Amino acid sequence: MTASRLLSVLLLLQSRGRLSARTIAEELGVSVRTAYRDLTRLQAAGVPVYAEPGRGGGYRLLDGYRTRLTGMSEGEARALFLAGLPGPAADLGLGGEVAAARLKLLAALPTGLRDEAERTTAVFHLDAPGWYREPERTPHLPLLVDAVLTRRAVDARYRRWRAPQEVDRRLHPYGLVLKSGTWYLVAATEKGVATYRVTQILDAVLSGETFTRPGDFDLTTYWNSYLDAFEARRHTGTATVRLSPRGRRRLPDNVPPEVVRAVDSTATAVGDDGWVEAVIPTESTEHACGELLRLGVDVEVVAPAELRLAMAETVRFLARAYEVH
Repeated sequence: MTASRLLSVLLLLQSRGRLSARTIAEELGVSVRTAYRDLTRLQAAGVPVYAEPGRGGGYRLLDGYRTRLTGMSEGEARALFLAGLPGPAADLGLGGEVAAARLKLLAALPTGLRDEAERTTAVFHLDAPGWYREPERTPHLPLLVDAVLTRRAVDARYRRWRAPQEVDRRLHPYGLVLKSGTWYLVAATEKGVATYRVTQILDAVLSGETFTRPGDFDLTTYWNSYLDAFEARRHTGTATVRLSPRGRRRLPDNVPPEVVRAVDSTATAVGDDGWVEAVIPTESTEHACGELLRLGVDVEVVAPAELRLAMAETVRFLARAYEVH
């Protein structure tokens, strides 16, 4: 986004002094032409950027010029990193800080950049939760934010899917992740690092214990590995199915993306009526039966036999339930 990038150019020049257009381009991951264009926009907006020609030259700010973000509190400074995410920031208990930080940031920008930032804010909105579901209630989320930032341990009561369902845990919170409108806590216990769904935390209190997060721990890397492992655990089998043209069109609205991709990569025509046969990943017989029944007459299970039998038994039960006497 242009406004964000222009601010990044300004802060680069402010913090590092003279820089070439090529260095700016490399820092921001853009072309040299874009870097030149951004520098021209800053000049047009009234920022005193000037070029020093010759060997070792570059662009720099007029001596003494600095952006001023006066009166910003610690909480607002934290919230600044979430300024593009007002909904999630409110979940984290930082809604007020985000609003205040935005006002102060806009006030510190030159007029041209301020107008562009306001236009950008007016045309983008993030709504994280998926369709057909209510936003999850996360009353303990602000406490977890505090624990992550201050590196304090949390004593939590957690509800899990296996017995015993309710367990007590001493957690060392490493970070929080928002996935499709659902918040997850990544935390260490005596058994290692694990992932906890925040809505399943029944109670939580900050303890007096502090901890040190490992220097080599990277939240993004951990989360990507967790997702890969989750997919590997989730899909334990496969099924061969036949789909009508309408059934194939309806797939994206009724099954996960990985099933759609599997159909696209394995589909072969059967007959001249547009039906195809494909191999899809499955979690369990019960789960696959529930998913495929959404497609009604537009799907037929070929194999395995137990899934085909489960589909047939469910259809017979439905037929009896809706039989007209």
